[in-house]
Amino acid sequence: MKEKILKALSSIIDPDLGKDIVSLNFIKNLTIDKGRVSFSIELTTPACPVKDLFKKQAEDCVKAIEGVEDVQVTMTAQAKKNPLMDQDKKMLDQVASIIVVSSCKGGVGKSTMAVNLAIALKEQGATVGLFDADVYGPSLPTMIHANSELVMDGPHIKPINYNGLKCMSFGYALEQSDEGPAILRGPMVSQIVSQFLLQTKWGECDYLVIDLPPGTGDIQLTLCQLLPITAAITVTTPQHISFIDVVKGIEMFDRLKVPVIGAVENMSYLEVGKEKTYPFGQGSLKRLINEFGFQNTISLELDSGISECGDKGVPYLETYPKSKNTKKIHEFTQQLVRDISIIKHGENQLPKIGYNQKEGIIIKFPDEEKCFDPKALRLECRSALTRDEFTNDLLIKPEDISDDIHPLSMNPVGNYALGINWSDGHSSLYPYEQLKTI
Repeated sequence: MKEKILKALSSIIDPDLGKDIVSLNFIKNLTIDKGRVSFSIELTTPACPVKDLFKKQAEDCVKAIEGVEDVQVTMTAQAKKNPLMDQDKKMLDQVASIIVVSSCKGGVGKSTMAVNLAIALKEQGATVGLFDADVYGPSLPTMIHANSELVMDGPHIKPINYNGLKCMSFGYALEQSDEGPAILRGPMVSQIVSQFLLQTKWGECDYLVIDLPPGTGDIQLTLCQLLPITAAITVTTPQHISFIDVVKGIEMFDRLKVPVIGAVENMSYLEVGKEKTYPFGQGSLKRLINEFGFQNTISLELDSGISECGDKGVPYLETYPKSKNTKKIHEFTQQLVRDISIIKHGENQLPKIGYNQKEGIIIKFPDEEKCFDPKALRLECRSALTRDEFTNDLLIKPEDISDDIHPLSMNPVGNYALGINWSDGHSSLYPYEQLKTI
């Protein structure tokens, strides 16, 4: 009976491919139960213009076989494959943790922070790799001058070695080829970044630091989906426009389930004598701490030595080992290492979250349990839509919030906050430190 059915189905020809649907291996899950026959026709695309015709032809030709009483035909389509997701990731097998350094606004010192973070991790005894994921404007070849060239080892690339730091950038390849700037469309950029990252022989690395390009585009999305990223840090400057962009980046990482565990405010102030001046204003880092609950943050002083080192191709931490900024970066890095350890080995320390109408919102911290009235907690939201960013005064009245407001969904955001989508359409973010003090 099976042979008769397949022979009958082989009379159906795909007009585009010019072959019958049996030889094209479109027939799947063929089952025969006495007189009842069922099977699937798996097409190359769900938008196939002749799928309805295929189904009718299949039903008619199988029903015509003697002994067949009933025919069930299901139309399916082949799963679309993403070539980026199918790439070999063996070169990352010995990388223990991946840290991405991000900013949604260019010119805030993100690449400078990525380089010096990698140096700080190395100076604290770790084996570190540094990958520059910016194809259009690669910074690593300028910020780290290495006296070596890229060397191919079969299909793989040996990273540039700078005093024990393993470095890789598309910029190194551009320098050797002397082809000028990269003029590429988005899909090609993602392909290049993933190839350079996944074909580099990183070997054993305690940390791989990835310097992301500015924004929330193809490269950020591709790498977050492609790699098991451990954590992200964000870099900003005191200007309000930079803060707005940082929030976009944090929201992107939250949606992609990548915890943002540190914030750096670059060019924060200028110290002349014993007085601090703030040429770009104040408040952005404080807002990040208050609204997102970041506990690991630093404010870096404006220092001409930083740009000087970047131009000369030598890391700032190596050139000015005793500066205030160097000390701050090392302290920030030490806390970063502790936070990553908590992420990887202390997931059970995250509070448990629940809700019922009788008790309200229940949050079980490792050392205490707290219950919150939904309306009262809604009024504690620190977002700019609820409270004045300067005075912290409520912008809404308690009577504006319905007494029966309730959470539609609740989920941890990174390892530092609770996100709630409310029944009135508002979304709130509550740092755990804030919840403990209410």
